Amino acid sequence: MELELRHLRTVRAIADTGSLTKAAAVLGLAQPALSAQLRRIEKTLGGPLFDRDHTGARPTLLGELVLTRARVVLPAVSELQEEAVRFANAWATVERFRLGGTHGPLLGGLVDRLAAAHPTAPVTTYTSWSVAEIASLLIDGRLDFALIGVCGESTPPMADRLVWQVIGIDPVFVMLPENHPLAGETELELSALAGESWADVPGDGCFADCFATACARAGFTPLSVYETDTTSVVHLVQVGRAIGLCRATFPPTQGLVTRPLAGSPLSWRHLLGRNPRSPAADGAAGAVSGHTRSAYAEAVRRSDGYTRWLDAHPGFGPTSWEAVTSLRGPEPPPPPGLPASGPSV
Repeated sequence: MELELRHLRTVRAIADTGSLTKAAAVLGLAQPALSAQLRRIEKTLGGPLFDRDHTGARPTLLGELVLTRARVVLPAVSELQEEAVRFANAWATVERFRLGGTHGPLLGGLVDRLAAAHPTAPVTTYTSWSVAEIASLLIDGRLDFALIGVCGESTPPMADRLVWQVIGIDPVFVMLPENHPLAGETELELSALAGESWADVPGDGCFADCFATACARAGFTPLSVYETDTTSVVHLVQVGRAIGLCRATFPPTQGLVTRPLAGSPLSWRHLLGRNPRSPAADGAAGAVSGHTRSAYAEAVRRSDGYTRWLDAHPGFGPTSWEAVTSLRGPEPPPPPGLPASGPSV
């Protein structure tokens, strides 16, 4: 076995915590797995690194030698990685756009516009259900821009380190099969759907909590909630298995209708994010923001029903150019046992 950086991190964690049990918790490992890994490291380095007894683990002389080197090597490697990312962002000679996003309606529109406006620039995308993962990739310099959605007024991820611009605010509509008894209504009371099963997509925000709260206020608890991908949500609605939760910009789909909920108990903010310490993203921020707003406006125009609805609800739809969040602090996690999902599309 060759010594790797992760082995040095293991040795450092054991020394810092003074216990294999505590180190295993810090590293996210089971204690037997950590003990086995330590034995392999000690075999590679030629002797025991810790004296262990019921009081804990203390470095041997060999362990002290390894720790001295590890405490130099690990910070140096971390600094090298951060410096390399900063250098790549600042001095990249080939224009490119690295986009991240959750599975929403705007990413495809943004890619189309960037490809048309910058035909020689590579455009790459990365999608995830997790807004926390997308935000981490922005922080690490692996993405230039991110398109995400957050429920209501909840705080975007890493708001103290990233700039999040509000592109638009949509109410959450419900998606029904066109033969549903309520499909002919122009607006639905949430309580009228108390006997239905529901479907939406997964996520790591507070939407599931907000949906459960809205249902409780309407006097019922959902029978069941299917969390699955967008295509499966659409299928479940088409066959009458569930009612879908969707953004108001959901495009027209054969066999389905979308309807607003009375009082708009749920809403969804579309956000464009970037790292303010990234020179590459900073230089292109204005253009990317403009293209994103155009993609959102087109998504709104595709739905005649939503366009008419917006005329009577001026608090929704496209936001002003200056609408940038100033929220700070982490988003509170959903209560235990509730899925952290979101509208289907």
